[in-house]
Amino acid sequence: MRALPSAPVEKVIVTYKSKAAEAGSNTAAKSDTAEKAAKTGEKLSFERRLAGGGALVDLGDSATKQDVTEVMAAFRADPSVASVEPDIRAYATAVTPNDTDYTKQWDLFEPTGGMNVPAAWDKTTGSGVTVAVIDTGYAAHSDLATNVVSGYDFISTSADARDGNGRDADAKDEGDWNATDNECGTGSKASNSSWHGTHVAGTIGAVTNNTKGIAGIAYNAKIQPVRVLGKCGGSSADIADAITWASGGSVPGVPANATPSKVINLSLGGASATCPSVYQTAINGAVARGTTVVVAAGNSNANASGFTPANCANVINVASTSREGNRSYYSNFGAIVDVAAPGGETRRSTDTPGTVTTPENGIYSTLNSGATTQSAENFKPYQGTSMAAPHIAGLAALLKSAKSTLTPAEIESAIKANARPLPGTCTGGCGTGIADSAKTVDAVTTTPPAGTVFTNATDVTIVDNATVSSSIAVTGRTGNAPAALKVGVDIKHTWRGDLVIDLVAPDGTVRNLKASSSSDSADNVLTTYTVDASSEVANGTWKLQVRDVASGDTGYINSWSLTF
Repeated sequence: MRALPSAPVEKVIVTYKSKAAEAGSNTAAKSDTAEKAAKTGEKLSFERRLAGGGALVDLGDSATKQDVTEVMAAFRADPSVASVEPDIRAYATAVTPNDTDYTKQWDLFEPTGGMNVPAAWDKTTGSGVTVAVIDTGYAAHSDLATNVVSGYDFISTSADARDGNGRDADAKDEGDWNATDNECGTGSKASNSSWHGTHVAGTIGAVTNNTKGIAGIAYNAKIQPVRVLGKCGGSSADIADAITWASGGSVPGVPANATPSKVINLSLGGASATCPSVYQTAINGAVARGTTVVVAAGNSNANASGFTPANCANVINVASTSREGNRSYYSNFGAIVDVAAPGGETRRSTDTPGTVTTPENGIYSTLNSGATTQSAENFKPYQGTSMAAPHIAGLAALLKSAKSTLTPAEIESAIKANARPLPGTCTGGCGTGIADSAKTVDAVTTTPPAGTVFTNATDVTIVDNATVSSSIAVTGRTGNAPAALKVGVDIKHTWRGDLVIDLVAPDGTVRNLKASSSSDSADNVLTTYTVDASSEVANGTWKLQVRDVASGDTGYINSWSLTF
């Protein structure tokens, strides 16, 4: 903890007994102040009456501690005075961390490209939440060590694991280096170990206010390293099992997770037109257990729909932004991106690939200096959607810590609804904007006033390859609809991925609530969407429009509601 500054007392607050003249008369209070000034020899002045009834008395900026003591004693000795106390100073508790490299973490605090993290620390720092980093494992680092809990090594092939065996309880990063070109497939390049998982972990949960290194976003959360990436990457089978285990599910042959994670970070991916069922099954299970799954959109400057697990359902898909608030030149994009976060740019798009020309614009975090095997710990800037995703995982941990009852769907909705527009540009789509930590935390910890609810519970059959709608007539409202209009949806359907759901305003404006997804085979849509409808007049007929884009599955709109 950092010591607060010692500020001199220049004023005192005098509360008079209710029957005293000074309790209700400023003139009497001024007269009494003058008497106390004469008695103590101090230059006192009645400044103003406070809302609570007390009188604020100014001693001047040259008053010593002894002067203050004498003045307070004089007021206390007066039988008409109920109490007297010093007018003390208060300070924002979200003070700048004393970590030596915090100034390099523009991604946390800069107003243009940053994520407004420090202002959230007044309310939450991630206590009580464990975040699983499913990645390359953990390279020992003193700026992380006290926040790391036991993880697991899920790499099932000994040669890829480089630890002499398959799966085991040691999540140590043994290095993901490649000695020669084409070793990991045609076109692959020789490379040193990345220590990728340790870099990701630092962004989420580096130890903070330890006069060293960096600050983590959720610095009182715990980090659980789960190793799935080794030599030549990792397999979807291993990654899926890791997702299940990290969230508290059962994996054959693996001991139960003693500290299940409520947030999972997946800064990994590969090309795939669809989400493999092994991923989707694991993700659905994790979410059902109450774990939020955050995924990097990918670094191919392409539509994220062609990459997995970014294209899986029930995840928060994260694009990357630069220090200037633009979409990072490498970041994937598209309609399936949920939100953006700082991922940095250690070089410009026109610079030679592999070079680091603008390190100050990267994401600075914990690392290791070893070329292949672990050596000395260090810190370095990286760029990538791999760096953007842990910003959202850290924010998810802050939210879960602040309000433990939040579901993964509610966490995702809050992050998306409270993002701010990119100050720069995003060709192709970056979700709802750059996540705003403080605004999102405030939104989930502030109890909103009860709204007026309009409901339509009449069943409407959903027909294959057709569009149906259900209407609600809103009356008795004044002005426009709210910026956070709540749209509650209860749809019964045997393959919800077939459904496109839109909200149609009274003037015909269409806002998409849900896109179709061929890989989302789960039943039913039971959720609440938050829509910025502040440009629409509230009164009028609103419609929930549902389009079934495929055949073979049936369902109906059971009910829906609008909460103003």
